[in-house]
Amino acid sequence: MGEAFLDIKDLRKHYGEGEAKVEVLRGITLGVNAGEVCVLLGPSGSGKSTFLNLVGGLEPADGGTIRVGQTELTGLRDRDLVEYRRRELGFVFQFYNLVPDLTVTENIEVCQYLSHDPLPMDDLLHSLGLWDHRRKFPHEISGGQQQRCAIGRALVKNPSLLLCDEPTGALDYKTSKEILELMEQVNRQYCCTIVIVTHNDAIKHMAHRILRLRDGELVGDEVNAHVLPARELVW
Repeated sequence: MGEAFLDIKDLRKHYGEGEAKVEVLRGITLGVNAGEVCVLLGPSGSGKSTFLNLVGGLEPADGGTIRVGQTELTGLRDRDLVEYRRRELGFVFQFYNLVPDLTVTENIEVCQYLSHDPLPMDDLLHSLGLWDHRRKFPHEISGGQQQRCAIGRALVKNPSLLLCDEPTGALDYKTSKEILELMEQVNRQYCCTIVIVTHNDAIKHMAHRILRLRDGELVGDEVNAHVLPARELVW
């Protein structure tokens, strides 16, 4: 197999100094191949969200390297990091962060304008199951529909890497399953690499690769030989 699409070597990050210094990531090395769905598991405080922030170019690492595709993040200037986030990256959060005074379509269009090669808006709305809700405002749609809108906002840029921080954390069981099925569809239809950070151990069964963090260290990295459809997940 060729080189990894997401290639991380000896990644380190700390906060605070002196007696207050906390080592959050302690030399993480891993690789995720293009087109994989990767689930990152770990308890609160294990470093999962910090890991996403570093890969997303939102914070600088203290040491190590991060390469996404042909882009080496280490040492990039701020304006180059902005271009990286525009070109390569989509972010989905636990809380949807939609603009309340914009419609579903307008919330997605905010990111469409950032891209040099956006996905067709009408096709995306149909794929997300939002076509009939496209003129509604966030308060007029359900939590699951709001998360679909947030996923659409991340996807419309046509990113090669989709980072998802607890994307089902604020949703009920049925809606969580629907969102995971949508992620599965997104991976197939748009061929983007997806990293999902979650506390939910059951989600690992739909992933091609399963990573585990504990106290800032990578304690598990395995290829899932028996990927389950998201609809078959149970927790």
